[in-house]
Amino acid sequence: MLVEELLVTADRAAGRVALADPMRSMTYANLVRFANVMRRQVDAHSRSQNVGIMLPAAAAFGGVFYGALWAGRIAVPLNFLLPPAELRGVVEDAGIDTIFTIRHFAELAGGLGVRVCLLEDLPLKREMVLERLRRKPAPPRRSAGDLAVILYTSGTSGLPKGVCLTHGNLTSDCRASIEAARLVGEHNFLGILPLFHTFGLTAMLLIPVALGARVYYLPRFSPMQVLGAIRDQRISVMMAVASMYSALMRLKAAAPADWASVQYVISGGEALPQVVYDAFKEKFGKPIVQGYGLTETSPVAAIDLPWSHRVGTVGRPLPGVTITAFDDEGQSLSADAVGELWIRGPTVMQGYYHKPEETAAVLTPEGWFKSGDMGAVDADGYVRITGRKKEMIIVGGENVYPREIESVLDAHPAVAESAVIGAADGSRGEAIVAFVTLKEGASAGEIELRDFCRDRIAGYKIPRRVIIRSDLPRGPTGKLFKRKLHELL
Repeated sequence: MLVEELLVTADRAAGRVALADPMRSMTYANLVRFANVMRRQVDAHSRSQNVGIMLPAAAAFGGVFYGALWAGRIAVPLNFLLPPAELRGVVEDAGIDTIFTIRHFAELAGGLGVRVCLLEDLPLKREMVLERLRRKPAPPRRSAGDLAVILYTSGTSGLPKGVCLTHGNLTSDCRASIEAARLVGEHNFLGILPLFHTFGLTAMLLIPVALGARVYYLPRFSPMQVLGAIRDQRISVMMAVASMYSALMRLKAAAPADWASVQYVISGGEALPQVVYDAFKEKFGKPIVQGYGLTETSPVAAIDLPWSHRVGTVGRPLPGVTITAFDDEGQSLSADAVGELWIRGPTVMQGYYHKPEETAAVLTPEGWFKSGDMGAVDADGYVRITGRKKEMIIVGGENVYPREIESVLDAHPAVAESAVIGAADGSRGEAIVAFVTLKEGASAGEIELRDFCRDRIAGYKIPRRVIIRSDLPRGPTGKLFKRKLHELL
């Protein structure tokens, strides 16, 4: 299905630029040729059903990705930012026998115990010329239930699990996102998210290809390069995590005129602090649209939009997707009641690769996916996130959601970012610990920050400790890695 989507787009937009980066540009016609060349390479070098792809966010990724699918295989994008031992575990779990990569990752890939095919060593230029003379083969027949991609995610704890996403999952998410956000083929997308991450893969490759739009990739995030790309490439759709927008705001040279072409500024992957939303809108005149989803939901499940914005929410579910809050007994809750958010619809994953017990723990027989996120849905269908279920802190029998405390700390004029966790406490069960980074040139102490909280939240929610650090641990997309904070106590 996904390859057919590419071929349909290429038939109507053959000469339009599809994918570009600082080194190359590829039309839709050439993307199809490159994908077919890579189909031949996959057939020549790999015998496994699952094909490893270790590439940065760049034009080449699309050709290798669609080439693997065209060869009738399952694409497994690999997170090259993982420690080698963890990455080896992913490769072994997926049963990969070949990784397609570039020379930059040769040493890393070479230590994973499988065949490594460097794109620089393949006869791609010659094959691209010959491709013009060859008849284009039909893509393999794939139904909505056929597996397309395995994306490994560790979530908030444990070893990475392979999330099995089908052709139907990804196609449904693309089409519903396009419908909800009213996206069109004339858009220029900026790709600064890693394509081994579900947010990057769907939003920065599959959706633009479905539209016949253009994507300009930057292999690594640099605030100055991002700002230059927005101006020079006339970007109209930008998607990033909240911490990236914070970094862009700190650029002294950045001005509202730099963002004149941008129609959508979208945040996902982590919570968007209200202070970041407010400051970004004040500085650049652009509201940040917040989306919500998980790898297990392909990923977009809900999105807040400029024409239907509701403060403090992540918007309403995508067309065809249902989000409901449930209690611990599995009973659905009334409007505005906080519970675990369960998600149902065609975008929900098939399951975790070779992990039936873990799959059964999160997928109900009725098709609900238990997200692990706590939140509420109001009478109009708007979804509000309060935190992670496993991150919920119980202080003297009272439930405390870290995001509420983080919102208060983030409002302090000296605070750049905060993260709140629970630590074991002999008298009250758990104690609240806050980690804070300060803005450049600002100063604040633990007592001052605790007093700031005391005026704004209940006494039992005030952090027992406030730890001030120069930075906070992050995952590959820049998302805050709270599991690592416990190791710092």
